[in-house]
Amino acid sequence: MVDAPPAAQAPAPLPLFYRQPRPLDANTHKTTRLRDNASFAFARRANSVPVNGIEFAMAQRHYPIVFTGTGKPFPAAVLGLRVDENLFVGEDGRWIEGLYVPAYVRRYPFVFIEAPEDKLILAIDEGSGMLVDQGPHKLFDDAGKPTPLVNGALQFCGAYQANFKQTLEFIDALLAQDLLVDNRANAVLANGERLALGGFKVIDEEKFKAVPGAVLETWRNQGWLAWIYAHFFSLTGWNGLAALANKRPPAVEVATRRG
Repeated sequence: MVDAPPAAQAPAPLPLFYRQPRPLDANTHKTTRLRDNASFAFARRANSVPVNGIEFAMAQRHYPIVFTGTGKPFPAAVLGLRVDENLFVGEDGRWIEGLYVPAYVRRYPFVFIEAPEDKLILAIDEGSGMLVDQGPHKLFDDAGKPTPLVNGALQFCGAYQANFKQTLEFIDALLAQDLLVDNRANAVLANGERLALGGFKVIDEEKFKAVPGAVLETWRNQGWLAWIYAHFFSLTGWNGLAALANKRPPAVEVATRRG
């Protein structure tokens, strides 16, 4: 099953990875530091993570991009073929060097949470294991002002939220044309192990060919056609996942089918 994306509005259930998000506050976090040399170990058991449409061009080179199959669909980069296994994070917590790391992963442990009057405020996951009392990476300076670290996180999360909203509009457009269909991936590894991943959707290429020209022109102006083709290109990446899976016990067979 592909992991679902974070809820757009509701605080529960908590988004993937987050345990105790709490608004950043100069008094509460005046002595808090971000751990030095923090790793991606928190993502080691995620077999997929959400990706915004603007990320497709980079992500498609390394990961199949699919759409979650439960609730409202949302794009996700597939990171593994087994449940609770991310093939791109090693035992040392490092992401495979040179590969694109999705923004959802890079923003952690920061996140926006809702405040009254539909405002968003910056929070940090106090359950991340990344917060310490000593170290160089302060969240607030001695005057109680946010450090460049926090200001950078604020800008990053702001950009992420804007891209998230654009991606929701893209999803609505796909749903309006009924383009998303159920799909699954099957792999047989060199050692005979059979792996199957389901619970996700893809864009149906035949239905896409029938989309009216006026709609395609609108999508082109929005930049969405590039996203769609990046999604199609990404689906050649299942063999790469199987090859990585072989290394944790090159793939002898990989196939995807509807259903």
